[in-house]
Formats: sequence, C-alpha cells, structure tokens
Amino acid sequence: MRSDVLELLREAGGCVSGEKIAARLGVTRAAVWKKIAALREAGYDIASAPRSGYILRAAPDRLIEAEITKDLGTALVGKKIICYDAVDSTNLVLKQLAHEGAEDGTVVVADSQGTGRGRMERHFFSPPGKGIWVSILLRPTFLPQDAPKCTLMAAVAVARAMEHFGLRAAIKWPNDIIHKGRKLVGILTEMSAEMDRVDYVVIGIGINVNIAREDFPEELRDTATSLMQMKGTPLPRVAFLQELLRAVDVLYQEVQREGFAPVLAAWRKYAVTLGQTVRVIGPAGEEFEGVAADIDADGALFVDTKMGRRRVLAGDVSIRPKK
Repeated sequence: MRSDVLELLREAGGCVSGEKIAARLGVTRAAVWKKIAALREAGYDIASAPRSGYILRAAPDRLIEAEITKDLGTALVGKKIICYDAVDSTNLVLKQLAHEGAEDGTVVVADSQGTGRGRMERHFFSPPGKGIWVSILLRPTFLPQDAPKCTLMAAVAVARAMEHFGLRAAIKWPNDIIHKGRKLVGILTEMSAEMDRVDYVVIGIGINVNIAREDFPEELRDTATSLMQMKGTPLPRVAFLQELLRAVDVLYQEVQREGFAPVLAAWRKYAVTLGQTVRVIGPAGEEFEGVAADIDADGALFVDTKMGRRRVLAGDVSIRPKK
C-alpha cells in the first residue's frame, strides 16, 4: 500500500487529491493520510494543501526498497531487495536466506553493520548513513572452482559504477578498490557448493561513500578513504547502488554465457597491482617480494621473484613504494 501511494504521487507529477488516491487504491482517505504520514516519517518531502491534495517534492537518499527499485531496470540482480536499518553482517543475513531458498539475484542492503568483515577476517567499518553495505546472492551454472572469480567480477562492477560518477577506479589484487593507497571498497565472496555444483555464491561489498576523514576511527584514517573524499563532494548513495547492481547484472549474465575471460580482461584495465613491486604474505605466513606480472585464467596473481615466477592464489598482497 505504501509503495502504491508513492507510485501514484510520482505518476501525478504534481498535486493529486487524497480522494483520488483513495479511489484508485480502494481505501479510505484516512488510510491514505496514514500512509502519507509514514512516507514523511521515512524522509519523503510531501507537501499538502487544502483542496489541492499532495505533491511529492523530494525523495530521501536512503537505502530503502522503494528508492532502489525505482527505474532499476535489471534483468535479475535486485529483482528481490531486502533492506535493513542495521544488521550484524549482510553476508550472514543473505547466507541464511540462501539456505531458506532465496532466489538468484536476491540483494540484502543495510544502512549499517555491526560485524562487517572483509578478506583475512578483517573488520570493515560500516557506519550508518554514510556507506553502502550490500550482499548479492548468485546461483550460477558454472563450476565451484570458478566461484572465487566472482570477487574480481564484483571489483569490475564497482569500477564501472565509479566511472558513471566520473571516478577512476584502481583495483589492488584481487578486489580492493583504492585511491592514493587508501582503501575505498572491500569485497568478500563466500560460497556453498558440492563437488560439481555451486549451491550459491554470496558477494558482500562494502563501499565508503560519504565518510569524512574524521568519521573514521583514528587507526583507519591513514589507510581508508571514501568516494566523497576522492570526488570532493557527497555522492547519492541510492543512485550509486543502482549503478552497481546494473553492472553486476550485466557482468553476471555475460559470465553465464561466455565464462570469465571478459571479466578478467576488464579487471586488467583497472588493475593497479600489475607491473608493481609487491610483498606477498601467503595463507601460511610465508613472505616474499617480486614484480606482479599478470593474472591467469583462475584469477591467480603471477609474481616474478629473483627465484622465478610464483603463482599466488590467496594471500595478502601489498604494493611496495618505489625507491
């Protein structure tokens, strides 16, 4: 009902009377007034005047379903969107929904997270009202060994969304989006699978959108940044999320048809790691340095060391400053 009232206000393009809204929806004028009040409470600027009716003057930049789905236009991703004010982790929520049968392309968005995390079990700062904390459920046809490449696909999707707002992305292998060495975006991909079949993939994406430097905890101020700091002005969170979902939607369909080769080619365009001297810390704690040469068909990083070429499939990679 609340969504119906909102759509009628949008369709009107001007004033529409409570009587007309009530007639269209088959409810009382008192019920319409209650829904208008609820929309105002949610942040919609709705003016009213005697004998004229209601007019929608502005919508809030809040991560709510009615705003995200408006003109989204995706084929699959975001057809089902579930929004929360706060959760422990959007990935945890969506994995539970996946176990309960949630459909391919389901999206969970939260205004804040309490226990958001990235790769290597690192905590991800997720304050309310200033970022995008979103998880996307995929039920792909490709094999489990291809699922880790969804992380690179997500990084490319973020990069394309940034380009829409005039921002050039720099991807640090495998999926961190950085600006001047500081982190803008974190991505965590988790999977449930059998030997020869993927049950689901959940891609969690945390984007620092409108976080000022002083908003970050002191220990993160020299390692994290935001799109607002990069651009110099705040960005509309709803519009950015829509562009991200559209980009994931296009890439996911492309992967289902053609495999990951186009995604890997696109990833190389944004990669800041390739050609740089890097320091690698492997999952077992092993450390070495070399020059990042390329990625292979699995998304693994080739590093040329003094002892020969090494293949890095997992681990922490940092770019060493040039001397």
